[in-house]
Amino acid sequence: MNLLAPEELPAAAKALLDQGFRVALVSGHDDGDHLRAVYVFLAPAPDRRTELHVQLPKSAPRVPSLARLSFPAGRFEREMRDLFGIVPENHPQPRRLVRHFHWPRGWYPMRAGAGAPPEFGAVDGPYPFRAVEGDGVYEIPVGPVHAGMIEPGHFRFSVVGETILNLKARLWFVHKGLETLFPGRAPGDGIELAERISGDTAVGHALAYCLAVEDALGWEMSAGAARVRVILLELERIHNHVADLGALCNDVGHSVLNAHAQTVREKLLRHNEEVTGHRLLRGAVQLGGARLRRMPDVARVRSLAAEAEEIASLALEHSVVRDRFAGTAVLSAQQAADLGTLGYVARASGLGRDARYDHPFLDLGKPVQHSRTDGDVLSRFVVRVEEIGHSAALVEQLVAKPDVTPPPVAEGPRSGIGVVEGWRGTIVHRVELSGGVLSRVKVVDPSFFNWPALPVALVDTIVPDFPLTNKSFNLSYAGNDL
Repeated sequence: MNLLAPEELPAAAKALLDQGFRVALVSGHDDGDHLRAVYVFLAPAPDRRTELHVQLPKSAPRVPSLARLSFPAGRFEREMRDLFGIVPENHPQPRRLVRHFHWPRGWYPMRAGAGAPPEFGAVDGPYPFRAVEGDGVYEIPVGPVHAGMIEPGHFRFSVVGETILNLKARLWFVHKGLETLFPGRAPGDGIELAERISGDTAVGHALAYCLAVEDALGWEMSAGAARVRVILLELERIHNHVADLGALCNDVGHSVLNAHAQTVREKLLRHNEEVTGHRLLRGAVQLGGARLRRMPDVARVRSLAAEAEEIASLALEHSVVRDRFAGTAVLSAQQAADLGTLGYVARASGLGRDARYDHPFLDLGKPVQHSRTDGDVLSRFVVRVEEIGHSAALVEQLVAKPDVTPPPVAEGPRSGIGVVEGWRGTIVHRVELSGGVLSRVKVVDPSFFNWPALPVALVDTIVPDFPLTNKSFNLSYAGNDL
């Protein structure tokens, strides 16, 4: 931990960014007599992690903004200002991020003693959507309520003809104050909460949480626990990717392939239940280890992965499907890097970001090299197909070879960081313990990084391609709207 004065923060952050670190997490803290801002930086090859801490008076908590050094840092700063009242000075986009315009001014829900939410105040002006003007330009508002079982989000399209000129996504309609539910719990009691942060990522979030607690306590992970944890992560990756491959086919009118894909997913979920007792793999990750009813059936996993690959092959052999996917909603490598994107979205744009290899808790060898990195819907589709096969191979390898060894864990402080490559991308949890119980848990889902990339990719895309583009990103509302 490096404790800095506010004015020292920009230089220290720039030095880390120049060394190849990225801003992975920014967290506000209420320490009673003062506030504190914590900045976590990660770097790969080798795995490096460092923290910068800044103490701030409650009367006027202000920090220099890092937004001009790092786009993700600027979003974390806006979140921290909305929830803790810590003001990022000279921020290029000072408007609210989390707090909607009917939230009362001066109430910061993450501060100690904030109390129950007060009555909504007067609407503090309309949300400043960017106005796009010109002959033939019109707006299409979508949401925040949508058909189906998805959480709310508002999309404002500025369109000429069918072509999207600008899209603004407005989120945080159901900001839940989830991080306030951790403090005061025993570490083991936080697992069920962690695995429900984003329902389709039970293993990813539970494991990131457990790794953070184990880091704080200085616990070492056994070889068997590391092996089982990777297996669980890969099983979660496979069933989510299969579901989305089918949904993408459905979005271009190929409902037969979608039906086939959902059948494969159902078989995977039933296999999950046999392995762990839960279709979504809940309850398997525990502090210090993991618990299975039995090891996965490697032949079944391999067979179902092959079925998924066959579905994808049939899709891409269909000229209509390929034409709709190819060149649609391109996110360039430079855009992906500037925005800080993670997971398969980043890898489909040519960025080799993958916490399984950048921040490993088990040596998995060399990362998979993807065949398409053009940053379009087709690349995001193909990357996920290839990851299904890679994940199935990892499961087979780890079931057959139980003698793998995790790296040693150093003696931990009373805070810890957990880094995991969930199926959407890198998940980071940071925990602090006091008196044997949790005092602060900060959660970062990859969707927080990837939501800003969706509007960028959609520029010059036609409105009918929004559903398939949206599904090719498949961002979590729940993981974002904590």
